[in-house]
Amino acid sequence: MNVDELVRDALRDQAEGQPPTAPGFADRVLAVRRRRRSRRLATAAAAAVAVVAVAVAVPTLDSGKQDVRPSGGVERTGITAHPDQSPPRDLIAAGRVALAAYYTTRNIELSADRAVAERTYWLLNPATKKYAKDDRWSYVAVAPGLRTAAVLERDLPVPRIGLLDLASGQVKRWIPVDRPVAGVEFSPDGRKLVATAYSENPDRRVKIDGSEGWDAPFTESDRTGFHVVDVASGSSSWAGVDFGGGAHDPDAFLNSRQDFGFTHDGRLAWSGMPTEPGKKFYDFTGKEVPAPSLEKYRDWFVDAGVSPDGRLVAGQFAGRKWKTSSFVLDARTGKQREVRGQQLLAWADGNSLVAWDIGQDGNEYHQRLVLVTIGGEKTTPLSDFRSPKDNTKGRWEPVFAQR
Repeated sequence: MNVDELVRDALRDQAEGQPPTAPGFADRVLAVRRRRRSRRLATAAAAAVAVVAVAVAVPTLDSGKQDVRPSGGVERTGITAHPDQSPPRDLIAAGRVALAAYYTTRNIELSADRAVAERTYWLLNPATKKYAKDDRWSYVAVAPGLRTAAVLERDLPVPRIGLLDLASGQVKRWIPVDRPVAGVEFSPDGRKLVATAYSENPDRRVKIDGSEGWDAPFTESDRTGFHVVDVASGSSSWAGVDFGGGAHDPDAFLNSRQDFGFTHDGRLAWSGMPTEPGKKFYDFTGKEVPAPSLEKYRDWFVDAGVSPDGRLVAGQFAGRKWKTSSFVLDARTGKQREVRGQQLLAWADGNSLVAWDIGQDGNEYHQRLVLVTIGGEKTTPLSDFRSPKDNTKGRWEPVFAQR
């Protein structure tokens, strides 16, 4: 388990009534929570939660309210749900976003004390609206429109980025980069890629004293910077970012994988970090710049980020009004509201999100995708429950993209 997963778990447990995390918190987390399981969750949203074509009511976990549970394969206004499928076989979508892909992870042992965490992807075919296994790729990002994916080959880091046609399964073009990369993300408009460069595989795993299994190495990061790639022309610029903890800054460090992404408006690159200040922003030359006004309350470990209209920011676990819930913050003032959902992953519109949430058994690791609405009491299941066991075929991780 890497540092970001450990920090996320600890933040969830202390969320209620606690002040912001202090510098050095991640170091304390490592000492006491090394083997806590990841609670990665997904969020997506849709405007028409109240419009139900075919549904049956089921009691929620902890109240007399009801969630709205569509039968298998129900498609409503803006929502396509398959609550009888896990992992999904058919398209899941809500509002502006769709489950564009998902992956499972397993540790491949290379020696007695070294391994690599390897992903296997299932990609959405936009023609058939079904997910199909494609084990050629170590990393996949899907562009808005669900037609094209940026793919990286095995044995990270790699010297080129593939542009994969999702309908045919063929790579239409390769984009070479002069420094090897191990992570990619599309800009919000799909015209650019930010590709994170590493000198070694960020998904490598090691044996750590006292650990029950494989962990990410807690050492100075091998991240070297990022490329910004123009998708149409293939041209790119390079930005070296000299940060990784170590002797020059002993209180700061990165996770072994700490990829760059785009800000909400696509004008800057940014990256999270496990210690204060929690995130940093850069122009495309690699110069550090102040946080944009709409990004200052954003948490790097909450996948949903800023809402499409820029008014709100998805926040941390709350657990106050309901056993599992999360905060949504005003992007300008930081004022919190509580919404159902254990962790928020993607915005379907300006008022709804897709989240992981638990079922009536109360198992915090036994989760399904649900649709939640700000101010609403109900959840709409989008998938069946995934396995609570790490590194198994039933423990799938979602990849969302705008449709």
